[in-house]
Formats: sequence, structure tokens, C-alpha cells
Amino acid sequence: MKLHVAPLLVIFWLGVFAVHTVRGSIGSQSMSRLSCVTLSTQQLNIRNLISYEKQEAPVKAIMFIKKDGIKVCVSPDQKWVKTAMKKIDQKQTTKRKESHSKQASKAN
Repeated sequence: MKLHVAPLLVIFWLGVFAVHTVRGSIGSQSMSRLSCVTLSTQQLNIRNLISYEKQEAPVKAIMFIKKDGIKVCVSPDQKWVKTAMKKIDQKQTTKRKESHSKQASKAN
């Protein structure tokens, strides 16, 4: 009788260990980033855009993030898209410069 209990306990503990390991690895993975699959053909108002992300796969795209948090994917080959990206870059550069000058004035 003792011979049957030992293998059952080993199998039980291996099962518990396997479940714990699988749950830990799944829970520790970060959520996948949203990616563009389809592209909008509509031109967006540049004033409503706060940032963008470049994407190469599954399709080449620019994902614009609007002030209201909505993400819109567009083709990077359009002239207005390139203009919008430059404007966003300029805004972010200006904000960084202002932030650095505020920190410098606080330090003095």
C-alpha cells in the first residue's frame, strides 16, 4: 500500500509545481502592444494629435495618438502624415527645453 501512495504524492506535487510555473510565466508577461492592421484614409487634424509611434509589421504604418486617447493608424507615405510628425516632434522638443529651463531656474 505504501508503494502506491509515494508515486501519487510525487505526481500530485509535480502537477502543483507545473500549474504554479505556468501561471507565473503567463502573469509575468507584459501585455502585447497594439498594432496597426488596417489604415485610415482620412486626414486628421494636426492640432488634435499629441504623439505617434512608427510601425514596420504587420503593416508599415504610423499610429497617431489623439488628445482624447484614440489611436489612429495611417500610411506613412502621405505628405500630411510627415508634416504632422514634424509638428509633434517640434512640440516635444519645445516642451523638453522649457522643462529643462524651469529645472535650471529652480536650482539657482
